[in-house]
Amino acid sequence: MRIRPAGGGGQRQTEFVSLDECGGAVGAGSPVSEVDPGTPEHLARPGASRTIGSGKEPVGAEMGAGRPGASAAAPAAGAGEPRKFDPKFRGPIHNRHCTDIICCVIFIVVILGYIALGVVAWVHGDPRKVIYPTDSYGQFCGQKNTLNKNKTILFYFNILKCASPVVLINLQCPTTQLCVSKCPDRFATYIDVQASYRYRPDQWNYFRQFCKPGFNNPRKSVAQVLRDEDCPSMIIPSRPFLKRCFPDFSTKNGVLTVANQTTFKDGRGKTRNVTDLREAANGINNVLDARSVGMKIFEDYAISWYWILIGLFIAMMLSLLFLVLLRFTAGVLFWIFIFGVIGIIGYVIILCGVEVIIILMLIFLRNRIRIAIALLKEGSRAIGYIMSTLFYPIVTFLLIAICISYWAVTAVFLATSGEPVYKVMANQTLCKYANLTCDPETFNTTNVTKFCPGAQCTFAFYGGESLYHKYIFIFQLANAFVFLWLVNFAIALGQCTLAGAFASYYWAYRKPADIPLWPLFSSFGRAIRYHTGSLAFGALILAIVQLIRVILEYLDHKLKGTQNSFTRFLLCCLKCCFWCLEKFLKFINRNAYIMIAIYGKNFCTSAKEAFFLLMRNVVRVAVLDKVTDFLLFLGKILVAGGVGVLAFFFFTQRIPVFAQEVPMLNYYWVPLLTVIIGSYLVAHGFFSVYAMCVDTLFLCFCEDLERNDGSTAKPYFMSASLHRILGKKKLSPKKAVG
Repeated sequence: MRIRPAGGGGQRQTEFVSLDECGGAVGAGSPVSEVDPGTPEHLARPGASRTIGSGKEPVGAEMGAGRPGASAAAPAAGAGEPRKFDPKFRGPIHNRHCTDIICCVIFIVVILGYIALGVVAWVHGDPRKVIYPTDSYGQFCGQKNTLNKNKTILFYFNILKCASPVVLINLQCPTTQLCVSKCPDRFATYIDVQASYRYRPDQWNYFRQFCKPGFNNPRKSVAQVLRDEDCPSMIIPSRPFLKRCFPDFSTKNGVLTVANQTTFKDGRGKTRNVTDLREAANGINNVLDARSVGMKIFEDYAISWYWILIGLFIAMMLSLLFLVLLRFTAGVLFWIFIFGVIGIIGYVIILCGVEVIIILMLIFLRNRIRIAIALLKEGSRAIGYIMSTLFYPIVTFLLIAICISYWAVTAVFLATSGEPVYKVMANQTLCKYANLTCDPETFNTTNVTKFCPGAQCTFAFYGGESLYHKYIFIFQLANAFVFLWLVNFAIALGQCTLAGAFASYYWAYRKPADIPLWPLFSSFGRAIRYHTGSLAFGALILAIVQLIRVILEYLDHKLKGTQNSFTRFLLCCLKCCFWCLEKFLKFINRNAYIMIAIYGKNFCTSAKEAFFLLMRNVVRVAVLDKVTDFLLFLGKILVAGGVGVLAFFFFTQRIPVFAQEVPMLNYYWVPLLTVIIGSYLVAHGFFSVYAMCVDTLFLCFCEDLERNDGSTAKPYFMSASLHRILGKKKLSPKKAVG
């Protein structure tokens, strides 16, 4: 209820303010503060009320239930106070101040610390430990300026001691490992080679290249050679994989063979079956076949990359065309799909209840759906005026690519920061010194060889006992956390920048005449200069939740084999809860960034105001979200499917005009899948801008309805199409021109 002067006298009349379109500023009969008789006319909300008993219905009365989609009840308790009219508000605030300064300082300090962590990792780390295999002496195979510069492959003396390929790749196989220039290509044993070295020296010269460097004493007894592991007891035909020699397995008529043989001599007087190598090389054959497939795929990419780029360019043009056509076809596409679903469901009797529910929902929500479709069309129009926004995702992509690269490089250097660790390797299973740490320089002076004849101090892995090495895991965790923070910040910066640009469009009274010059660059500058702290704050909250989810996934992976049902259930519940929390925070952050872009307030205030504004329009939020998701998903499917069909006909030579231009491929599905997936990602990049545009226009639309009433003193900033949907019969003269 409001009390205001009637006419020019001092008599006051009581009025009731009707609900506005955005959910109602106040309910019918709600008390409103008294307005002084001297209050200027433009502050008295003209036409927003009616006089009791007068029978007069001012223009603003139709803002209530008479308008399509108007709320029928007051805002829910706790949804915050609606916006009030501000004659000075004209869109994104230009006179701003820095927000969340403490978080900004912390963010900068963390970035500097992250750089320091990278420097420390680069100083201590050595990626050659990943690139090059390491022999039993801790030397890299294939490293330049060393004795092993031409020996790029790692050879295992007795591969039967290796339990699995994982053990081999981790360099923890309990046998001597030696750098060689090539893998063996034949079966041979040391016993046979030693027995024939006098009359067949070529066999000895071939075999001894797989012995320890400098060993050339065929007269040494076989027992001593095998005890000291001067030479392998046997060699088998192998081929390199991951720069390591693995048995050259093949399958012949369903039988596993090595060099077409099913048996081999182990060099210790026994004849063994090739299947004995299966455990040591489990799965290697499949991996080698995968390597062959990988080479063919690489060849396909090498000769078809030009056509793949053309396909992605076509996808980009189709995405742009779809966004333009949404201005004219959004409503048609939506209603065709809805009626199609209803028609399909109608054939299923058991789902008749679902069909009735859908029809009733469409009847009650028809006006809100009209508003959602109008906002989609308005988004297409806004992008048409600010085309530069379509290419901003490239900036976000580059920032995220930098973050990923820095994280990956730092993670590799941290993982390779250890020093070589040597352990005692003994042939005797009862040796008490086996697997103990040793020093290769002083090993021969110890008593280990006396108690364990033939024991050696060989390289095991990279590690360390220093304070730095003890906290490697903590550093890796910090590396992952800061990476998540930076990625979320890059996304937040993009959302805030786009929101500022599209808000400039909406709050331009005459479109496009009043749209400021370079709105995208201006919005980017405001976000970086004033709101780095706020964006970092929102990104920090999201990064913490994501890190917890990563830890939960890690624990779930580690406990997957446990039989404790309660633990698995608890982990499942926690994962589900944090997944929901992450989705909710992304939704809140996205709308908070829009409010930051418009009003320039801190993160918490912006998030609260955005949340309350959405709660006052909760039905519209749900309708707009689903309509937008459906149309954009349909667009992605149309773009990816259309380009995919075209690529299929092209790469399978079914287009006669281009039949001679099609490259000869090993697998035509390689470029085909690349084009389909790439087209979907290209469409997603363009449509993400469109989705941000629609979300921004929606919040501005609700703000507009709360601030203004469509009168001459307080006109709407919305476009003519939205104005007509709300039931207004005419625009002010200036608006009609715009």
